Amino acid sequence: MERLPTHPGERPHESDASPGPARTAPPTPPPPATAAVDARGIVTEWSEGARQLLGYPPSEVVGQPAARLLADDAGTAGAAALRDAAGRERWSGTVALRHRDGRRLRRELLAHRRTAEGPVTEWLVVSAVTGTPEGQTPADTPEGEAAEGEAAGGGTYGSEAAGSGTSGSGRLGEWAFRQAPCVMAVFDADLRLVRANAGMEQVLSLTEDQMRGMRLPEIVPHPVSDETEAKMRRVLEGGGPQQLRAGAGPAGTGANDGWSTSLVPLEDPAGHVRAVCLAAHQRLQEHLARQRMLLLSEASARIGTTADSGRTAQELADIAVPGLADFAAVDLLDAPRHGGAPSPAAPARPLAATRTAVRSVLDDGPAASAAGTAGTAGTKTLYPALSPVARCLAQGHGALYDAADPDLLRWARQDPGAARLLGSTTHSVMVVPMRAHGATLGVALFGRHRHAEPFEADDLWLAEELTAKAAVSIHTARRDSREHTSTMTLQRSLLPQTLPDQGALDIATRYLPAGTRAGVGGDWFDVIPLSGARVALVVGDVVGHGIRASATMGRLRTAVRTLADVDLPPDELLTHLDDLVLHLSADESGTDDTAESAGGIGTTCLYAVYDPVSRRCALARAGHPPPAAVTPDGAVRFLDVPAGPPLGLGGLPFETFETELPEGSLLALYTDGLLAARDHDIDEALDKMFAALARPAKTLDTVCDRVLTAMLTHRPDDDIALLVARTRALHADRVAAWDLASDPAVVARARKHATEQLAAWGLDDAAFITELTVSELVTNAIRYGRPPIQLRLIHEDSTLTCEVFDSSSTAPHMRRARTFDEGGRGLLLVGQLARRWGTRHALTGKTVWAEQSLSPG
Repeated sequence: MERLPTHPGERPHESDASPGPARTAPPTPPPPATAAVDARGIVTEWSEGARQLLGYPPSEVVGQPAARLLADDAGTAGAAALRDAAGRERWSGTVALRHRDGRRLRRELLAHRRTAEGPVTEWLVVSAVTGTPEGQTPADTPEGEAAEGEAAGGGTYGSEAAGSGTSGSGRLGEWAFRQAPCVMAVFDADLRLVRANAGMEQVLSLTEDQMRGMRLPEIVPHPVSDETEAKMRRVLEGGGPQQLRAGAGPAGTGANDGWSTSLVPLEDPAGHVRAVCLAAHQRLQEHLARQRMLLLSEASARIGTTADSGRTAQELADIAVPGLADFAAVDLLDAPRHGGAPSPAAPARPLAATRTAVRSVLDDGPAASAAGTAGTAGTKTLYPALSPVARCLAQGHGALYDAADPDLLRWARQDPGAARLLGSTTHSVMVVPMRAHGATLGVALFGRHRHAEPFEADDLWLAEELTAKAAVSIHTARRDSREHTSTMTLQRSLLPQTLPDQGALDIATRYLPAGTRAGVGGDWFDVIPLSGARVALVVGDVVGHGIRASATMGRLRTAVRTLADVDLPPDELLTHLDDLVLHLSADESGTDDTAESAGGIGTTCLYAVYDPVSRRCALARAGHPPPAAVTPDGAVRFLDVPAGPPLGLGGLPFETFETELPEGSLLALYTDGLLAARDHDIDEALDKMFAALARPAKTLDTVCDRVLTAMLTHRPDDDIALLVARTRALHADRVAAWDLASDPAVVARARKHATEQLAAWGLDDAAFITELTVSELVTNAIRYGRPPIQLRLIHEDSTLTCEVFDSSSTAPHMRRARTFDEGGRGLLLVGQLARRWGTRHALTGKTVWAEQSLSPG
């Protein structure tokens, strides 16, 4: 037998010829004809092989309609071919073409959809080497003769690769090649396919005749084909056998990592490489197991990234398609079911759900129907009582169904939405309930119509794992949402709903909850009117987040108001509050939640008392940021209040700082969340706060908004409480004071001073109650107290305060007088006539005071 040339055009050497009849080497086949046609049917590319096939140069074809190349009576067939190709990635068939000289040519064409640069979609059309001019038989053409020779002898290399086509061993070799359980193909020295077995035809969904004469990238346009061809060329050049860890699938499906491909040289008796044999073995189970593990690992990072249930459902659908299924739909029950073991029986009533997420591998088809009329987010779905979905939800585990399953068919007949969802091409379905912590939240549906393999038990296991992860995330998000709502409700109920009426300060406040998943914290503020026209301002920050932090905040706020009513100085009040936190911590020391059982340890607090008569402000703080003060001329500074330890440490002192504030000064009290912005450091934050406070503003609400706008560019990571106050002053025309001797005779004079002052203020209607109050308080100070004694009247807009000071620290107590007692009725009368009364202690002495409301007149 004569040696075939290694490369096109090479002549065999005479010494290489084997005994036997002389055989002429087959002519080098022409290159395949290729062309590109865009979506409008215009030719955009024209190869040299196409020119040789039909005779048209590129200048006469490119830019012209492809329909001009069809035979006159082939228009109907061409239109049918276009309709057949719509929506597909690849098309093959026989088309009658018109040669430039008028001859008709019937050719097998293979077309691949491809996307060029930009959004334009076009078709790459390839014609095999063989073809039949109309009116001739295959044997009448050189290509036909070659084809017959190949069919009889096993292709161009049939007689050498398989032996004699008539011997028993030759037939066995041909049978082995055709029926081998792996994919096998032979490519010649030009890397064109000359033989393909049944496995190759099945995998690529093309016949050997459709592929013969084409290079692998023309059969399957994909980078894996280019890599394979490069390795085949290396084999031809003497590089020996080559291996690949992937194989090329049908056009449009890309590479298949489940294959192991070997490229082996085919040598003649003289040892010259004449062709390449491609053999691909499928490692399906190993590949599928690895793919499932990779998908499950990927789900850990992609499912549950936010607290949004709808987003989590969509993440489940996105990761399931196309890795597991061709389409997926996630429905959440309108009323999740809690508790109880799953029941083997289906529910007696239909189940209502909301379609939350849909994903498909196609732009149209079954999944598009689901995404449209049956699958838009928010679409209500009603599952019949005996449907597969209702049964799986009742039983608490997933199930596999094929297209012929009676339950699936009955469901599709009962529910048009199910029929649209499943579609006519869907052949395998999985239904998986979404359960987490004893609650059934919804159901996930998975289907296959592009994957040829039906779902199996391992696929169901993977779907249940993915769905369980999504269900846990959704359940946690809903629980956190409920807890956040409850915490917000509790937090806002514990904060002041309205600011109290008082004349010492103009006040504006803001509260911003944290924007993180940690939840609302325990920040609070308060405004507490005190005796003598004074006002207490409080800002605090409880450690931690959630309901426990809010509850602790409520207890501490109540404690501060109680201690403030006793008129304790700021440092003493914080000392008592510190003791309370220690007691709370001891009470909760046995709880399991160690992270949130500190009872408020580490809480910070700032307590300030402003007196509009003296315009002095006394402040003390427990680990809290210092307040900022702005004088009327716009100068901003921090008040030098000693820091003090946070509450709950015990045994450490607190100090009171006093300063005089001019009328119209601003005080800014805040929690540390205001300074904890992520996008700037503390110095920059302070500069921004000072600049916002220093800018003149008509209202304090404007000041608050400016501060928050300047300091925050996003939702805060921690709660923020902000309180801004502008000081007022009670001038001498609103305050009257008299020093009194420790003599019972001075009581009448004290009453006279009071009535005369009320007349000067135009408060004659209040004279009777005021005289009685002054008489009782001065009498008690003379009888039970020590000099010096002072009487003071304070006139606010709607309140008149009567105060009597003496240097004794003994406080009077109200008691009920018996029938024949001479005393014990004075304070009882004061308590009945005054709006409120009490005792305020100082370092030396005490002040007994009583307030009465003034009529609008």
